[in-house]
Amino acid sequence: MHTLLLLPPAVPEQQQQSSWLDNKVEPSDVGTSGCCQHPHQARISFVRVKYLFLTWLTVLVGSWVLYVQYSAYTELCRGHECKNAICDKYRKGIIDGSACSSLCDKDILYMGRCLSTLPNNQVYTGSWGDHDGIIRCKLGQVVHYELGEEPEPRREAPVFDKPTRGTSVEKFREMVFNHLKSKLGEQANLASLVSQILSVADGNKDGRVSLPEARSTWALLQMDEVLLGLLLQDRGHTPRLLGYCGDLYMTERVPYGPLYGLSLPWPLVSWVPSGVQRTMDQWFTPSWPRKAKISMGLLELVEDIFHGTYGSFLICDLAAAHFGYTDRHELRLTNTKAVVPEDEFKRTMRALKCETDADCVYGVDCQTSCDVSEKRCREEPVQPNLAKACSALKDYLLRGVPSGLREELERQLYACMALKGNAGQMNMEHSLILNNLKALLWRQISHTKDS
Repeated sequence: MHTLLLLPPAVPEQQQQSSWLDNKVEPSDVGTSGCCQHPHQARISFVRVKYLFLTWLTVLVGSWVLYVQYSAYTELCRGHECKNAICDKYRKGIIDGSACSSLCDKDILYMGRCLSTLPNNQVYTGSWGDHDGIIRCKLGQVVHYELGEEPEPRREAPVFDKPTRGTSVEKFREMVFNHLKSKLGEQANLASLVSQILSVADGNKDGRVSLPEARSTWALLQMDEVLLGLLLQDRGHTPRLLGYCGDLYMTERVPYGPLYGLSLPWPLVSWVPSGVQRTMDQWFTPSWPRKAKISMGLLELVEDIFHGTYGSFLICDLAAAHFGYTDRHELRLTNTKAVVPEDEFKRTMRALKCETDADCVYGVDCQTSCDVSEKRCREEPVQPNLAKACSALKDYLLRGVPSGLREELERQLYACMALKGNAGQMNMEHSLILNNLKALLWRQISHTKDS
């Protein structure tokens, strides 16, 4: 049997060559679909890479900013540490006060939003029953650490060690008297002030001051802002003290503040000229009659601390941020650190060496002159409180003032700003200008609902 082998039909040689040529790839085709890309496609790829890089960079920078902000927040806002430290000492019987039970046992005194600007000075909004307020608490010395490391335990400040066990109430009264004398100088009414402070120290109102209550009170008195707040709260110039536990204390919340002005985001602050900033500050203020009532509150504060019940005081920073006002447009001094007893101011200035007047500055704007021959600062302030208050109120009061009042108000404000601390008959001139300015403002608002 034979096998039949089938072969494809023969193709002529010329046709084979033609077929091979038909399958050849031209160089132009290789350029289009092979190793090289069209310029438009290359440009699209570059744009994609660029956007991917920018996206990655944005995520990286954003993550770093969030990390830094979080680190700053956790360093600044440590209210839980304050509460834990205070309640630990309360439960051990070391301290006591009117707010201790509510804070540590009943949990009805709450810390709200963090307002701290310094790690060792905690500030929070607070709620205590029907009261809204501001809670302040001191932390121990802050220990710095590198980012990424665990923070070291804080070294606590040596507080709550006075008075010691066995100290009598009379001995504690003497301690408070001597402390006030060192702060305020010789004053005729110090004994009544001591009694007022001992009344505050009796947190549970049982008629006596226990040793833990005395320790809390003594710790509070070491903070000048608390002492000055107690001195001025009876006249309604500062927020009222609501309660305390150790050196944690709560004051009334002032609903409106600062006195005037607009807080710009920090990137814009350096770009906005100071003149424009001052103009913008006056845009966000109440109506003029209400501004007049608030201004009278500042003038009354100046009057009360000028040869007041417990001596004279100087306001060494009249920034609007240190003042606020209530729903009834009554002024409140929200930062008593701006106030210093005149006796303490003079002691400090006498100890300062100087070459020029610029060396004799206390705080922000309390200044004396330099005695070039002695190379010592003089103790008398160049400008009294009233002159600085009028400078702060000038733009505030003149914006929106009734046209018939403007000329007289402007004249009195400039006369007030010209007051000098070392002028002859300064006391009489001070009182005259102050009374005239208050009377002028009162005539404008006495018949309105804002009075």
